Amino acid sequence: MTQNATKSTMRAVSQDTLGAPDVLHEVRRARPEPGVGQILVAVHAAGLNPTDAQHRRLGLFLGEPPFTLGWDVSGVVESVGLGVSLFQPGDEVFGMLPYPDGAGAYAEYVTGPVRAFVPKPAALSHAEAAALPMAGLVAWQTLVETAHVQRGQRVLVLGAAGGVGHVAVQLAKARGAYVLGTASTAKSDFVRGLGVDEVIDYSTTDVAKEARDIDVVLDLVGGADRLRSLETLRPGGILVSSLPVDFDEVTARAAELGVRATNIVVEHDHAGMTGIAALAESGRLRARIAATYPLAAAADAHADAETGRTTGKLVLTVRP
Repeated sequence: MTQNATKSTMRAVSQDTLGAPDVLHEVRRARPEPGVGQILVAVHAAGLNPTDAQHRRLGLFLGEPPFTLGWDVSGVVESVGLGVSLFQPGDEVFGMLPYPDGAGAYAEYVTGPVRAFVPKPAALSHAEAAALPMAGLVAWQTLVETAHVQRGQRVLVLGAAGGVGHVAVQLAKARGAYVLGTASTAKSDFVRGLGVDEVIDYSTTDVAKEARDIDVVLDLVGGADRLRSLETLRPGGILVSSLPVDFDEVTARAAELGVRATNIVVEHDHAGMTGIAALAESGRLRARIAATYPLAAAADAHADAETGRTTGKLVLTVRP
């Protein structure tokens, strides 16, 4: 391959069919160019999220393959499109590509709208930064923008040890909340270390009997605990879910109990990313990295994620 061809193409991970992790494979494709209001980012690291695996298996919002997965990015601005003033080549940035249509982080380069990105905190490595955007934005958009969590409120996080949950716990604590979190016995020490005030073992305890006078429930797991957790809310309390499917029963039960229930689909968000970056820079917000994998081993990373044994986030490292 000639030098010019190498500069005009890039490595990426693609799939030709839906299915198990082994459908993921490395390809070469044309390097994108930034359009109006876009930046081209040389990807240093790309974070994995549960939605990546769901799209790999089912297509969901992306439809039929081929496509490249991934929304969480940390890297360096390579070039900018017309009208971009926030960044210039050489700036270190991180952010979430527009969900769902902007997928493509499993690659050496990505383009995205300039306001999907913010400066990468100097306190974070690229791998640490790539682990934060989607999890951080789900937490921000549920707890800050939807539930308006305030100091002294009681917040119950269902799935406190998960990729989003462990970030949400830290965000709720940063806002001065008293946090209860569900986790397995094996992960109770981990969530206590994040600042959870009361750990509820979901495998042995009925959450509705253990938690009381809750102002905000953050649902990250769905299932029976989501419905039961409505009973923990004080009058006027709210349940916010990041899982917008099968929600009619939740809404109906919430109305019976005199509480509120709503859900979100995460959006790329410059204001939210700015808040997340500030918390990370101050040391109050970190994503725990369970493991890193090179780009070519994306299938192995997905297989690791599907064991259900990881605590924290998995990250693909694209550049040293």
